[in-house]
Amino acid sequence: MAVLIDTPVWHWRGRLWSHLVSDVSYEELHAFVARELGIPRRAFQGDHYDIPEDLYATAVAAGAEPVGARELLSRLLAAGLRVRKPRGS
Repeated sequence: MAVLIDTPVWHWRGRLWSHLVSDVSYEELHAFVARELGIPRRAFQGDHYDIPEDLYATAVAAGAEPVGARELLSRLLAAGLRVRKPRGS
C-alpha cells in the first residue's frame, strides 16, 4: 500500500488539515479512506482527500505513510496522479 499523508498544517475553517493521496491508484485511495476513516467519496478533491487533524493519527495507525508536503506532491506527480487546476482558478 502506498497511501501518503502530509502533516496537518493547512488552515481552513478554524482547523488544521492534511492531504491524503495514493501514489498507486485512486481506487487504492478510495478503498483506504472508506475502510479506515469512514469518509464519504464525495469528499474526494480530484486527486486527494483533505483529512482533519483529529484523524491524522488514525490514518497513520491504519497504514498511511507520513511524509512532508513536498514529498507527497513529488510522489503524486511521479505516479501521474496529480490533477492540476486550470490556469486562472
